[in-house]
Amino acid sequence: MVNKEQIIQWLQTVATVLEQNKDYLTELDAAIGDADHGINMNRGFQKVITLLPTVTNKDIGSIFKTVSMTLISTIGGASGPLYGTLFLRASAVVTRKSELTTEDMSKVFTAAVEGVVQRGKANLGDKTMLDALSPAANTFTEAVANDSSFLDSLKQAVDAAESGMKNTIPMLAKKGRASYLGDRSIGHQDPGATSIYLILKALLDTVETG
Repeated sequence: MVNKEQIIQWLQTVATVLEQNKDYLTELDAAIGDADHGINMNRGFQKVITLLPTVTNKDIGSIFKTVSMTLISTIGGASGPLYGTLFLRASAVVTRKSELTTEDMSKVFTAAVEGVVQRGKANLGDKTMLDALSPAANTFTEAVANDSSFLDSLKQAVDAAESGMKNTIPMLAKKGRASYLGDRSIGHQDPGATSIYLILKALLDTVETG
């Protein structure tokens, strides 16, 4: 289980981690994109943490919705709508909740994947953020079905996200600017999948220490 205070701590940790990895993410994006993913993600989450004090007394659904609106308005390119949609869909399934059970978190993962698929029109294997997010979601849901604890389920999900992230390296990009490179997109790790891994790893770190 994860409570509202941990969710806020997680978002603060995400902002720190993305700031620390800003140059790395931008370097990944320079190889196959616009060379701005790290800059954009950092800008979006730095704005998010300035707004967190305004939502500390609100439910998790409202917090996620604030994150969504902030990311959409501050992150450029395709990432803003995609990550914004991820949090918006998540907010819809946890309305009025102050803590999330394993079942709630499974719904969050499922809603996030559905939102990203609908917004980005991507499929698994297209070399996008979905290649880390979808395996994480499926693994978490399977772990919960096998009666794993919240923490163990999350650990398995993060491992799946990491594997999915690394699996994008040999993939041929089929979506976004990277797809324009054709075979030259092969051999590079997808920056969006990397961000997803970093965000989920931050959640795991928060739950483990909290």
